[in-house]
Amino acid sequence: MKKESIFRGVCTALVTPFRDNVIDFNALESLLERQISAGIQAVAICGTTGENATLSDAEHKRVLRFAIECVNGRIPVIAGTGSNDTNHAVDMSKYACDIGADALLIVSPYYNKASQAGLIKSYTTIADSVNKPIILYNVPTRTCVDIDPKTYEALKDHPNIAAIKEASPSVAKSIHTLHLCGSSLDLYAGSDELTLPLLAIGGAGVISVVSNLVPEAMCRLYHAFEEGNIKEAAKRQTDLYRLMSAMFLDISPVPLKYALSLMGLCQEDVRLPLCSMSRENKQTIQSLLKSYHLISSDQ
Repeated sequence: MKKESIFRGVCTALVTPFRDNVIDFNALESLLERQISAGIQAVAICGTTGENATLSDAEHKRVLRFAIECVNGRIPVIAGTGSNDTNHAVDMSKYACDIGADALLIVSPYYNKASQAGLIKSYTTIADSVNKPIILYNVPTRTCVDIDPKTYEALKDHPNIAAIKEASPSVAKSIHTLHLCGSSLDLYAGSDELTLPLLAIGGAGVISVVSNLVPEAMCRLYHAFEEGNIKEAAKRQTDLYRLMSAMFLDISPVPLKYALSLMGLCQEDVRLPLCSMSRENKQTIQSLLKSYHLISSDQ
């Protein structure tokens, strides 16, 4: 059953900016406007990159509402509302739908280590409770659970389950998933390094970390592929590789927030248990941003 795509192209997994441990809504508005001006196709709010695990429920709701009101329908807003507690995910998902989110990003339950049967029941319970499309989010390095292709197959016909964000490094697994699910679920790369490989096998786009820094460049990569200019898309993918990789020199989004701070876009503040990077890693990020002409050479 083919469902309408939430987006095709590049969605930025946006950071949640803090200043002195308080959400910086002025910076958040500027970040959103920058993404929209760059031609990004969607934004994901309060996902892993948005440090949703350390937001209180009140903060989480306020950030979602602020982002939805700020974007005002110009591009889809995808709300991160997953949890290791299915009931809590249901409550947050209902709230996001009520305030106008266009779709939901639901990470597989972390810490509890659900079985594949438990994943099916949890995702079905959430999908049954909402009226907006859901992106299933598989990130086994964070959750210690890898969603099996056959689990995607079991969920593919639910009318509210529309897509997968796949952050497993295995392209072979994604090929298996597409074989089992066909056109029933859109597949989005959940790792910037796999953007072009997953587009090449039939993926619909990427939910990107590095596009926080270089939204135009990621959009150009996608458009080159869509226009059939594979050599150009491959060059853009490889040219961005060092920047993509550097965003994981430390636990994400620590390197990303430091890079954004050097660019004057927000503070580098993260919330515990995340903390500032080593001086060596900071120097690496600084040098890299200079080489990409994202900051001046005298910074």
